[in-house]
Amino acid sequence: MSWRDKGQRVRVLLSQADWYLCFGVVFLLCVLIGLSMAVMKLNSVLNDADALPIEAVAISGERLYTSDKEIQVALQDLMQRSFFSADVNQVQDALEDLPWVYQASVRREWPAKLKVYLVEQKPVAHWNGDDWLNIYGEVFDAPIKEGIPNLPFLTGPEEQSKSVLTTYQQLGELLRINGFNLQSLSLSPRHAWHAQLNNGIKLELGREDKMARIQRFIHVYPQLTKQDKQVAIVDLRYDTGLAVGWDDAKKESR
Repeated sequence: MSWRDKGQRVRVLLSQADWYLCFGVVFLLCVLIGLSMAVMKLNSVLNDADALPIEAVAISGERLYTSDKEIQVALQDLMQRSFFSADVNQVQDALEDLPWVYQASVRREWPAKLKVYLVEQKPVAHWNGDDWLNIYGEVFDAPIKEGIPNLPFLTGPEEQSKSVLTTYQQLGELLRINGFNLQSLSLSPRHAWHAQLNNGIKLELGREDKMARIQRFIHVYPQLTKQDKQVAIVDLRYDTGLAVGWDDAKKESR
């Protein structure tokens, strides 16, 4: 085929082409390329901490033991992100890792603020020396802070924290309405209960009938105070009666 014939064939093909379709395809490709570039640019801006920084973190909720400085340190790395790229779940986790924070909720507020609501731990007792129990009987570890009231000392197996707290509240209420103050309560590995009042008297309660044995102590205590000796320990692990240990004598009376 000569060059002249080839040229003639090309002219025929061009005359038969659907130019509207061709221009439409080219236009669509340009639009798609433009949208892709716009999305990439928008994503870059949204993730640019300099363009859309987090300008403020508003903290609400009653705080007694968690300082602004502790919150600032916990969030300092996360605050380097932009308003849109900051992960509120990570912010929440960082706040809940603070020792005195029980729960945190975080949400964005346009245009550049994070709003945080904190719920602090409410300690109700010391637990096994160094830890604390909250109002739900859950164990948590946190440093001592100013303003914490005098709390009872509870001890026991780790998995029994809720049971020990519940028993303390029940026995403590019975003692309180009768003029006593329960200072400490412990549960041994063999599930025997030991209590101590704030006047120093120790109570051996055994494993059963705790409430009945406390009631027996309350009933007999006025008789004990008539003695000229200071009560040190009262053993209530008997079906009837009790044993008393005195400060100034090793022998027991029953």
